[in-house]
Amino acid sequence: MRSDAGRFWATRERPFPRAVEDAGAHRTVDADDLVELCQAIAEQEGIAEQKCRIVRTTR
Repeated sequence: MRSDAGRFWATRERPFPRAVEDAGAHRTVDADDLVELCQAIAEQEGIAEQKCRIVRTTR
């Protein structure tokens, strides 16, 4: 979706778990173009995946 300011943004339908948000993952991201938006989404999902791996290996 595009904002009134011309930026693209995306929001996850389901929030990240609290621990993932505390690790720095953001549910909503924005960017100047679709390529940057996809990169921002991938970065947040990467943070979430990394946090989940850490949690799984420490249990």
